[in-house]
Amino acid sequence: MIRDLSKMYPPARHPVPHQPGQPFKFTVTESCDRIKEEFQFLQAQYHSLKLECEKLASEKTEMQRHYVMYYEMSYGLNIEMHKQRFFDNSGKNHNPHNPMQLHDIIR
Repeated sequence: MIRDLSKMYPPARHPVPHQPGQPFKFTVTESCDRIKEEFQFLQAQYHSLKLECEKLASEKTEMQRHYVMYYEMSYGLNIEMHKQRFFDNSGKNHNPHNPMQLHDIIR
């Protein structure tokens, strides 16, 4: 993750002292060089952000995988606890004419 915003928004790279009343004058070569530098900077920034996005996407997938795994474990433990409670209680009030059902325990 980009934590240093100065990398994302760097200061102006070519401060040009401007005198009041004088128009800015750039040669075609200077303008092309500035455009090329800016384009390269934006390409590097895009590449960096793309890598970060891919990293976050893989982390998200891994977190979802862990969530499913923990959910399945929790569900399995819950079922086992209900089974254990059923078998523990089934011997206490056992009536052969009216056998205890699992749904009787869960209520």
